[in-house]
Amino acid sequence: MNELLLVHGTIVTVDPGRRIIEDGAIAISGDRIVDIGSASELEPRHQGKKIVDCRGKLIIPGLIDAHGHAGHALIRSIAADTNAMWMRIVTPTYYHYATRDYWYADGLVGGLERLRAGVTTGVSIISSMPRSDDPVFAINHAKAYGEIGLREIICVGPAGLPWPHPVTRWESGAPVRRDVTFEEMIEGAEATIQAINGSADGRISVFLTPFTIAPSLDPSNASTPDQAVRLSDNDRMQARRVRETARKWGVRIHSDAFAGQIRMAFQDKENALLGPDVHLQHCWGISHEEVDILAETGTHVTHAPPGRATPILDMMSKGVPVAITSDGVSPSRHFDMFQIARLAQFTQHLLNNHDRYLLPPGKVFEMITIDAAKALGMDHEIGSLEIGKKADVAIINMRQPHLTPNWMVVHRLVQQVLGSDVDTVIVDGRILMEGGEVLTTDVEQALDLGEREAQAMAERAGLRAHMHDPGWGQLSRTFREPVVPPRPPEA
Repeated sequence: MNELLLVHGTIVTVDPGRRIIEDGAIAISGDRIVDIGSASELEPRHQGKKIVDCRGKLIIPGLIDAHGHAGHALIRSIAADTNAMWMRIVTPTYYHYATRDYWYADGLVGGLERLRAGVTTGVSIISSMPRSDDPVFAINHAKAYGEIGLREIICVGPAGLPWPHPVTRWESGAPVRRDVTFEEMIEGAEATIQAINGSADGRISVFLTPFTIAPSLDPSNASTPDQAVRLSDNDRMQARRVRETARKWGVRIHSDAFAGQIRMAFQDKENALLGPDVHLQHCWGISHEEVDILAETGTHVTHAPPGRATPILDMMSKGVPVAITSDGVSPSRHFDMFQIARLAQFTQHLLNNHDRYLLPPGKVFEMITIDAAKALGMDHEIGSLEIGKKADVAIINMRQPHLTPNWMVVHRLVQQVLGSDVDTVIVDGRILMEGGEVLTTDVEQALDLGEREAQAMAERAGLRAHMHDPGWGQLSRTFREPVVPPRPPEA
């Protein structure tokens, strides 16, 4: 059993009292926090525990990234210069050229990036558009996170229209083409839930994730009122089957939503993919009416900055719970939640007449800790440092030039700390990284495997055509030839 005593650090608890404890201590037994307070109080009553000296350091809850993508770590920067075509390039790549080994390698590389940045819980959607036809993809990704020791929410569910959907599986090195029906996608999601939900001592969870909540509308952009009029038969069928499946297995629901989709989904109140057991990503361009629907239904929203068309202040002022996410990590993002939170704050300042009074540091930090835990339905276990909660902790080294002097610590967390400042990470009471050294995984071997799998997929899919020059001396990028997305391989 893990028996730890973290002492002499400054603790940012994010508990209901939002206490900041100078020269504090946290006692951990097994996977739980059993005591918290001043070092002078805890040291006499927790003798015999392993001491972790936190002088000059901040002790914070492990960060939570409530929306990201599996696969993206090993395809990052590909097609980054062709934004209009990005989804049409990466989605066929995932659906026709990714192998089972690719997903394990991506789990190792992406999981290590999150670990080193103090992210102890991360959501990973399998592919850019969810792919559930082969449960081994999700199983392998979760296996990597399990080996590292992190928490992961794997998200699988039906792809967007059209149904059936063409996919390619690589068996014995050869491509095998087939069309997958909607029901087969649901069956694949159920197989994933059955195989890994609650595995790795409860650190792996599975959420049911349709691509969007109204598949008849544009899956990546706002729909105008003349486009978003009424639910189609496919919209109603998806909502009903997702609700039925989520109830059957007792899992939560996660999806994307854009303007028009929330209002349309609300037409089917019985099965609408809205409510306290749902968190929706993006919500670009939604109307005041749709904000009211989110508030009425208690639906959680997650926001990846800059997301300038997402009315997060309007939502929050009306009681809609909002968390900040990475949407990581491709084509040009990362898993550093400190920098992402900073970007979210800065974007809101720019969008609102440079009003620097909006989203103060305390609120921003809540949005990557306790608010993100609420979006996942896990705030009773993680998101803050409290007695009885899981011992998920990140320790920040403040003895650095850009973090000296060590004062106004929440301001420092939001305004100056970087993921690379994380010194030690603990999940379930187990030390996964200490002094910047990962203890659970051979980092060099993981990176070598990631490099091999990424290069192999790039060759299979012809992705080198989408590795562009950096545009030396250009004020604006131009192209000599039209950009062509990958074609499915010949079976």
